[in-house]
Amino acid sequence: MSNQLLKGKKGIIFGALDEKSIAWKTALACHAQGAELVLSNAPVALRMGEINKLAEAVNAPVIGADVVNMDDLKNLFTESMKHFGGGIDFILHSIGMSLNVRKNKHYTEIDYGFNQKTLDISAMSLHRVLRTAWELDAINEGGSVVALTYIAAQRVFPDYNEMADAKALLESVTRSFGYHYGVKKKVRINTVSQSPTRTTAGSGVKGFDGFVTYAEKMSPLGNASGDDCANYCVSLFSDLTKMVTMQNLFHDGGFSFTGVTNAVIEQMEK
Repeated sequence: MSNQLLKGKKGIIFGALDEKSIAWKTALACHAQGAELVLSNAPVALRMGEINKLAEAVNAPVIGADVVNMDDLKNLFTESMKHFGGGIDFILHSIGMSLNVRKNKHYTEIDYGFNQKTLDISAMSLHRVLRTAWELDAINEGGSVVALTYIAAQRVFPDYNEMADAKALLESVTRSFGYHYGVKKKVRINTVSQSPTRTTAGSGVKGFDGFVTYAEKMSPLGNASGDDCANYCVSLFSDLTKMVTMQNLFHDGGFSFTGVTNAVIEQMEK
């Protein structure tokens, strides 16, 4: 159902790889609610994914950008503002990549060079995006930025590996830059801590299927789907949440505040 919550708003969506992506679903939801969009991803992801299919569905240009390259980001924002004929109202940061996970490095044996790249791509890229927008005065007064995170930033999930550290850093950047952008232009910056979701990226985590099943049993409402997350992001981009900023918002069916459930106990007693 469309209430046109984002009518007249213009946004950039980072990270839509394929139809499983939360970024992909968020782009569709934003478009359905009346937003105009620009889609962006790294050049290698553009070659691997199906983003042109999404671009056609939401009538949006695709502007490639390496999020650790400041020149690429400057070009992305400059070209986006040209396309929109003005500033940007919202941004989704749905970016994450772990070189140590890809190389099957255990957390106790991570390669620190890989780790630095992981943190740069998965966390400091948000700082780079926000700094670029800040310097170009690209985000409109009262705009909204959302980055996707996971509860491994607060609790130990052993196989989540160095991405737990990356998400913790991402959440810190959100708070710190959120203060400065709030003072300057009333721009809101939040993270959404989503249930484990079967995306192409998420499925690369060791033991992911068991992870999803456990979270389902531990969540009073069950796991939040990618479509649910997309709708939640729409609400955060809308004018209904103008006083919400610097928050890590759990969108996980109650998982984050549940100690144990009958479903989990029953499974353990089998």
